[in-house]
Amino acid sequence: MERTQPPVIDNQAERRFELHADGDLSVLTYRISGDRIRLIHTEVPRQLRGRGYAEMLARAALERAARDHLRVVALCPFVRAFLERHPEYDTLVVPDTPQ
Repeated sequence: MERTQPPVIDNQAERRFELHADGDLSVLTYRISGDRIRLIHTEVPRQLRGRGYAEMLARAALERAARDHLRVVALCPFVRAFLERHPEYDTLVVPDTPQ
């Protein structure tokens, strides 16, 4: 039986992407300034690791950046590693420089 993946929610009030599963919360925090979205920190509770949730959060953030014409500044080590494995997002990424 295939397990349905929980949806990723863009909680703009809290400035984080959220994924609720099994009573726990996984998040990717971000800040938007001008035309840049800074992806700051990904956190998945230990008991939920290995299910691909961090990747789902990263992908949701990058898809939002593409849709909203935002440039991505990847401060989070997980997101940086994800981007190395997914060059299709290279055109979105910029270095972290003052605007």
